[in-house]
Parts: sequence; structure tokens; C-alpha cells
Amino acid sequence: MTTSDWYHMPPEQRLKRTIDGFKSEQALWILTDNDGAVMLTTDEGDGIPVWPTQALAKDWANNEWSSCTPKGIPLTDWLDRWTDGLAEDEVDVVICPVPGEDGLIISSDELAHYLTEM
Repeated sequence: MTTSDWYHMPPEQRLKRTIDGFKSEQALWILTDNDGAVMLTTDEGDGIPVWPTQALAKDWANNEWSSCTPKGIPLTDWLDRWTDGLAEDEVDVVICPVPGEDGLIISSDELAHYLTEM
């Protein structure tokens, strides 16, 4: 699947493909800068954007995000450390945003459920 294919996919389909990608690669990708993981502010709130591939994360790192670097997080680390921390901080997860669209926003607990139950 090309990067362009992801851009034309409806958000619900992107969610399923993203979860499948996390599971098959046993990792997910975030963007970091000098202050740590970057946050995306949307109309629905703040969230940490996640992508199933380094290429998709890197593609998002342009314009105001051009100083950001993709960072892979092993799935076990995400589930063991990030899920509870994000929930405690009331920070959601933005699933595979693409140019022109923020992506679906779910809680870290919902993401953990998708990763462990589906």
C-alpha cells in the first residue's frame, strides 16, 4: 500500500488498517521534537498522533512540524507505559492523521482494547 492510498482512505478504514499495521509490525510511530512527543490539537481536544509506518509519520512532519523526527515505539512499551500515562493525563490518541484530515480520535484505553482484543 502506498502513502497516497492512505490519504484517500476513509477514517474508519484507516483505523482498521492502522491497528492491523501496529499488530503486524509490533510497533507504532510518533513524532518527537526537542520537547518530546508532539501533540496535535483538534476541535475534539488534544491527542498524540500515531502512525503504522515511519513513512506516514515522516510525511506528516512538514511545515510547522518540519523539525520533528519519527520515533518507533514497540507495541509492548506502548501498552505497558504509554496507555496508562496518557489516560492519567487525559490525552487521547489521533489515529493516522493525513494531510487535510486530523484522523479519528480515540482514548488510549480504546487503542489498548483494539490492540489486545481484536
